[in-house]
Amino acid sequence: MRRPPRQDLRRTAGVAGAVVVAASTIALSRIAVDDVVAGSAVPVAATRLEPSWATGPAEQDPSTAAAPVRLRIPAIGVDSPIVDVGVDGTGALVPPSAPDETGWFTDGPAPGAIGPALLAGHIDSHAGPAVFFRLADLKPGDEVMVDREDGSTASFVVESSIRVAKTAFPTDLVYAPLPTPVLRLVTCGGKLDTAAHSYLDNVIVEALPK
Repeated sequence: MRRPPRQDLRRTAGVAGAVVVAASTIALSRIAVDDVVAGSAVPVAATRLEPSWATGPAEQDPSTAAAPVRLRIPAIGVDSPIVDVGVDGTGALVPPSAPDETGWFTDGPAPGAIGPALLAGHIDSHAGPAVFFRLADLKPGDEVMVDREDGSTASFVVESSIRVAKTAFPTDLVYAPLPTPVLRLVTCGGKLDTAAHSYLDNVIVEALPK
């Protein structure tokens, strides 16, 4: 599958532990995980708030906020450098090169700009837990801070967290244009398919400006 044109605001991509994503304007994107540790899937609590995602007519303009350089989530011990991630010649999203890095999907808005900004991270690797190993532990009210290259910090508060099957990834909801800034953090979750070396689900956390 190929990445949709930049003017299509309903970009499709799924993100997971070691993220390898192909994007399509009509089909849901999925992730292959190539570096995982058996039995280390992040547990997701049975009770989760429903996501507040909604579509809107606003144009996304990544230039309205400085590029992110560091992610800090005190509640789960995250203090991670942010690197740019995009797509390769085949339309597949290139993952962060290291398990302790967070990837910003640069075809979307920057955190703090209008629209849904996406940060993706590994859940684990052969060496052990990675940056988003405890992402599913986040609760409504937890703070998420994104330091930007201009010295400013965009602060967010977790609104909701869900786990969805990769085969049912809510592409339109995750990438649809919004009239306000939204931050979404995505990684793998659920059971590990040891034969395919891939988790079956995605954990998606939504945070709103503080």
